[in-house]
Amino acid sequence: MTKYSVKYVHSIMKYIFLVIVCLFSVFPFYFMVMSATNLSVDVITGKLTFGKALVQNFKTLVSSVKLGTAFWNSLRNTVVSTLLSLLVCSMAGYGFQVYKDKKKDFLMKILLLSMMLPFASLMVPLFKMFSKAHLINTMWGFILPFISTAFLIFFFRQNTKSFPIETVQAARVDGLGEFGIFMRIYMPIMMPTFAAAGIVTFMTSWNNYLWPLIMMQSKDTQTMPLLITGLTAGYTTDYGILMLAISLFTLPIVVVFFTQQRHFVSGVLGSVK
Repeated sequence: MTKYSVKYVHSIMKYIFLVIVCLFSVFPFYFMVMSATNLSVDVITGKLTFGKALVQNFKTLVSSVKLGTAFWNSLRNTVVSTLLSLLVCSMAGYGFQVYKDKKKDFLMKILLLSMMLPFASLMVPLFKMFSKAHLINTMWGFILPFISTAFLIFFFRQNTKSFPIETVQAARVDGLGEFGIFMRIYMPIMMPTFAAAGIVTFMTSWNNYLWPLIMMQSKDTQTMPLLITGLTAGYTTDYGILMLAISLFTLPIVVVFFTQQRHFVSGVLGSVK
């Protein structure tokens, strides 16, 4: 066997392995979508083909829970939280890298150390503080703890290292203010970084369960994760309805990721560099 034959066989084996891994990765999503179109008994028996119960499952889901309200609450809270978090954390990351100060590295170390604290240890004092501020069952009660995170600040700071500082200095000479430099120069150049950070923030906020479980105590303010959990709280679970709700819950994440996938890859690579 020649070296070209060995290389050819190696390539075939590599692609076969990748196809198998891809099938294992895609199968849970395939099973979720198929199950959303079947009755609960068909899901339990492991049916892997399209069924005829999609409309019936949707009507039952809408009539049994406040699907539209929960979906809107999740979408509104997630979008507002993502936009504010990107704005605040990008400004912080930009400031940490562009401005010169002897104490900024020490402050960054403190921020990174704060990442070691589990959120569960902060829930009790946060709940007491938000309760006194009358923010229970409000959008701001959901959003405020996650507007600024050490991870996003560090992410933006690392990516800003590749930002041309000479551009900032030239803009200052031309008389452009600091906020104008950030909005009109920094943000357009760093758009891949914003896209990558936006995807991570959107997914984290959309999937957030523990904090809304504590803060959103009425059905009019509950989010999609709480609604899905409620579908399994009874004596029996309708798995067709459950899988349909999970499919609808997954849809926005899929749309956001695939529309911003190219920017996400370039943004993450910029952070690694």
